[in-house]
Order: sequence, then structure tokens, then C-alpha cells
Amino acid sequence: MALSLPEALDLSGQRIVVTGAASGIGRATASALASLGADLLLADVSSLDATCADLIAHNVVPETVQGDLLTPGAIARLFASGPVRAVVHCAGIVPTQIPWDQDPNWEARFARTMAVNVRLPIELGHAGIAHMAGNGGGRLILIGSLAGWHGGTLTTTPPDYVTSKGGLHALVRLLARKAAPGGVLVNGVAPGPVVTPFSANIDFPRENFPLGR
Repeated sequence: MALSLPEALDLSGQRIVVTGAASGIGRATASALASLGADLLLADVSSLDATCADLIAHNVVPETVQGDLLTPGAIARLFASGPVRAVVHCAGIVPTQIPWDQDPNWEARFARTMAVNVRLPIELGHAGIAHMAGNGGGRLILIGSLAGWHGGTLTTTPPDYVTSKGGLHALVRLLARKAAPGGVLVNGVAPGPVVTPFSANIDFPRENFPLGR
């Protein structure tokens, strides 16, 4: 008989950090991990109240850290309350849909996109790998994008977003080599278009998808 997911994978008592947990992929990840019994620490720059309400309704009470993880000391807080077994880094930004060459704030926008989508996973990965290697090993999962591989589904996909996600996938390969001796497995996940608050207003042409939907 095939096992259901909760029976096949029991994460009871294992501390897992999920960033970007207020919405989208991060929120769905938190829900899935909670169903498997994980002890969750959720982080996001936005309010985590809605995510927590969903989990509390199922008798799961996560710890939360709300704020910008690029601020000094913020990443250290994620590992301050006990050994972490895994980190799922879902936090990221999709830049404004104003064409980059028409954006009067292009340079600042580019810098912010690279800081959130590349610098943050570098710093979080460094801290997380060191922490988990010192506690018997663990897992680091970085959420990228197919845009980082093929340049985006649309011709209007922001170039700063594409570049940042391409950099993230290169970072995954670097961190995987560096982390392996310490018993930390690093993986990258590259989703295609997903309906999230970031993408809700983007019109994805159906002809770009084999199933037409």
C-alpha cells in the first residue's frame, strides 16, 4: 500500500526555517512542513499573521521573525533558539513591471533586486551551512526560477530578476560543493510561473505553455 506523505516522511521535532513564509511558495512550504510535524521558524519582511493563523488552526504554533533579513544581526536570530535541521529559503522579489530602460530608479532597483535575490542567499547560506555542519548536518534549499535558466517566460521578464536568479542557481552549485564535507546537502528548486501575489497581475500568454493553460 502506498504511503501518504505524512506517513512516508516524519519531520516531528525537527527545526526548519522557512523564509518568505508570508505568502506564495513560502507560505505553502510552511503548511506542507507543518503537516509533516516540523518545528517551524518562519521569517518574512511582511506580516506573518495569516500564515500563523492557518497553522494555529491545525494546532501548529510556529516561531516567527518579522523583518528584513539583510539588516545586521537578522540572520543570526534564525539560529539563536536551537539547532536547525533545514533551511528553505523562499524569500525573494520580482521587480516592478516598469520596463527597466524606462525606470527612473533603475540603478537603485537593480541594486535592491541583487541584494535580496543574491546577497541574502549568500549570507544566509554561509550562516546556515556553518550552523548545521556544527550540529550534525542538514539541508539547505534555495528557491530560484526557470527564468534563471532560460531567460524568462515573457520577453518583458525584468532583466534584473533574470540575472539575479541565474546568479542564485550558480550559487547553489558553489554552496553544494562547500557544504558537502560538513554533512549539509544543498539543493536549488526552479519553479515555472506560479500564481502568487507577485505574479497575480502578470499576463502569461497561453501559447507559451504546452498544455495551453
